[in-house]
Amino acid sequence: MKVFIASDHGGFEYKEELKKFLKDKGYEVEDMGNSKFDPEDDYPDFVFPLAKKVSQDGGSFGIVIGRSGNGEAIAANKVKGIRAALCLNEEMAQKAREHNDANILSLGAD
Repeated sequence: MKVFIASDHGGFEYKEELKKFLKDKGYEVEDMGNSKFDPEDDYPDFVFPLAKKVSQDGGSFGIVIGRSGNGEAIAANKVKGIRAALCLNEEMAQKAREHNDANILSLGAD
């Protein structure tokens, strides 16, 4: 399964940890940015390209990370075919997949 992942500076450290975790579990992971910590970057620069990739690749999923995860979910949901869900725990994530067919998980690093 292919997973696209992206974050701005607010979630950069968490994204790097999550990438390693996913790869260790056997997932194919494509990092959509940022590739380095930049305190001046902004999440739409990474979230929109990720959401477009997920919408074009029917079997893939995405993970977007920011400080709260709210802005990332809102931005991703502007892309046709995307159902991004901000999830705070495993139960929310499970329900987002089962009941809402979510294809992007939004997480808050804070």
